[in-house]
Amino acid sequence: MVQTRETLSGWGRYPVTVSAVDEPASVDEIVLPDKGSVIARGQGRSYGDSSISSHGVVLKTERMRRILSFDESTGILTADAGVTIGDILHTFVPRGWFPVVTPGTKHVSLGGAVAADVHGKNHHRDGSIGRHILELDLLMANGGKRTCTPDRDSALFWASLGGMGLTGIITRVAVKLIPIETSYVVAEHFQAPNLENALAWLGDAAHDDHYTVAWIDCLSRGRNLGRSIVMRGHHARAAELPRGKPAHLAHTSNSQLAMPFDLPSFALSPLSVAMFNSLYYAVQGAKRGPFLCGYDKFFFPLDGIAHWNRMYGRRGFVQYQIAIPAAGAEAGIALVLDRLTRARMASFLTTLKRFGPGNAAPLSFPEAGYTLALDLPMSGPEVLTLLDALDESVLRFGGRVYLAKDARLAPERLRAMYPRLDTWLEIKSTHDPEGRFSSDQSRRLRLDTLH
Repeated sequence: MVQTRETLSGWGRYPVTVSAVDEPASVDEIVLPDKGSVIARGQGRSYGDSSISSHGVVLKTERMRRILSFDESTGILTADAGVTIGDILHTFVPRGWFPVVTPGTKHVSLGGAVAADVHGKNHHRDGSIGRHILELDLLMANGGKRTCTPDRDSALFWASLGGMGLTGIITRVAVKLIPIETSYVVAEHFQAPNLENALAWLGDAAHDDHYTVAWIDCLSRGRNLGRSIVMRGHHARAAELPRGKPAHLAHTSNSQLAMPFDLPSFALSPLSVAMFNSLYYAVQGAKRGPFLCGYDKFFFPLDGIAHWNRMYGRRGFVQYQIAIPAAGAEAGIALVLDRLTRARMASFLTTLKRFGPGNAAPLSFPEAGYTLALDLPMSGPEVLTLLDALDESVLRFGGRVYLAKDARLAPERLRAMYPRLDTWLEIKSTHDPEGRFSSDQSRRLRLDTLH
């Protein structure tokens, strides 16, 4: 296999490094390097440094995209790890099937989704993708292949979910799909004047739907701190469509725009973001009553803008996603938002979701409570200083940071945030004693071997 060298980053474009890269044409062509470390990389949609390596090989799985089998009676799909959520939608929506769990972009590989144990707008009902994975094939550090399930070789199975690719190279995934009657979503929007009201909406069963999420105006202050647009929806049934509306199952796609260049730093200043937020709050809040939309617009709004990460400029951005248990969620999230507004650092996209119970995976991110995600342009060291301060607030309320979004967390804080870390490290050490599976993130967080 011919190895190349490429400049790589995560989707946040921070940090950036030069990595040695292999790109096998199929699962059968994967060859581990004779020495040194390796990390798998799917579509590169994790935000930080989890799929880059300045001291090892990055193994791209983009060409490993065979759909191997599908059982119409059970909805179980088996596919190569390089198959993307978009590939699944394109193939199976016309046949009346949809992934149980989808993250905020369809440009994510199945292997990457498993490695990050991704969640969606329905976690409070359906959990993360780990609940719907039936089987995994992994290429192990010794070159052997292992098949694991929740019941067979279960410790390795759960360590691989949320394990950021550090237990082995995921080569094959069996995952459950759900039936749908149409490719539409019935959606509703509601204005929430502050964080307390938004959390009340999200936590009230009377206002719940299969999918819920809130967009937050991160620059609102005082009595309006955390003002939001709460969005809910479900897959439209044929009987819910207006008369004359065909109940089609066509693959839908956003109108594709593109960000052709990096925006200058002033484009996302607090003033410009505040103006956008006020307009968005008014326009989206004016949508009264249920309305139909294609699934792409509901689940993957940013996928309609190619290279949207360029809007943060050449220096990129840091996405910061936290989960806080329900008991301290309102106080913890309010403290984070207040510190953000006081620092006058504008997050262009800030979202809030409710989580249901977590799972058996030691490094899985979701836990019962709420999750807040925000984007901060990488304008300088003051951004990292602010995020260090926010970590303290998150820990104070028993929360954690999502590794799939992380680019700067300190290892001692990771240990405090993930109480089952030692369990995961024991499993990692058993199956990869020499730390062959390693990334810049794992070295930064000291995840390569048992310490």
